Amino acid sequence: MNGASREALASARERLDALTDNTSVDAAKLAGELAAVTALLDREVSLRRVLTDPAQPAEAKAELAQRLLGGQVGGETLDLVAGMVRSRWSQSRDLVDALEELADTADLTAAQQSGALDSVEDEVFRFGRILATSTDLRAALTDRKASASAKGTLVHSLLDGKADAATERLIARLVTHPRGRSLEGGLEALSKLAAERRNRMVATVTSAVPLSDAQRNRLGAVLAKLYGREMHLNLDVDPAVLGGIVVRVGDEVIDGSIAERLSEASRRMAG
Repeated sequence: MNGASREALASARERLDALTDNTSVDAAKLAGELAAVTALLDREVSLRRVLTDPAQPAEAKAELAQRLLGGQVGGETLDLVAGMVRSRWSQSRDLVDALEELADTADLTAAQQSGALDSVEDEVFRFGRILATSTDLRAALTDRKASASAKGTLVHSLLDGKADAATERLIARLVTHPRGRSLEGGLEALSKLAAERRNRMVATVTSAVPLSDAQRNRLGAVLAKLYGREMHLNLDVDPAVLGGIVVRVGDEVIDGSIAERLSEASRRMAG
């Protein structure tokens, strides 16, 4: 997001944090209601254009949102959405993207409040690894001919009783309402949001064999010192790395595998 939208999203995040800091607010319910508003505005293009029209008075837009949503969502959701439409947005779609992020953040907050945030982070990552190795499953979850209901049922059959409820809600929303995102891109975005709940970054670590607890702790400490932030490690095992580890933090890759060193030696010999 650029300019006005970035500022509007930052303000909305602050309001959401203030709401969910109050333990009497049901963060999971808030997430579901924000997701419903996201779906509505994603579907009703003309409505979201009215709600983001800079030529319209901010209070008029807030009153319109309150009339439309009153009685359908709780007071916290209504106040949050009204505040968002009072803000200026560079593009009308930015409002929908922001609502979607807040819905996901609210679900992650619910997981954090119940002490399950670490589990949700790991489960989202593992689901991504399963997708990477199962072309049939990925095809079923991205089939444009399949209904959202059918895809949601499939996610439920896969995760019910095997993952935290927040994990299932997050992945089900991504699968049933991808909004132009790939599954992989959506899962990565969820991992980043989860990491931000603890003000830490995500590092995907691939090794030839599983790391011991001591190795994992040592690597986490080294990466935290290198990047200046607490680091959450998503661990994966791939014998193809032939020893050592490969670490990816965002777009940066630190490759310390034997396979990469052999490849580099071959390139030098060829050159």
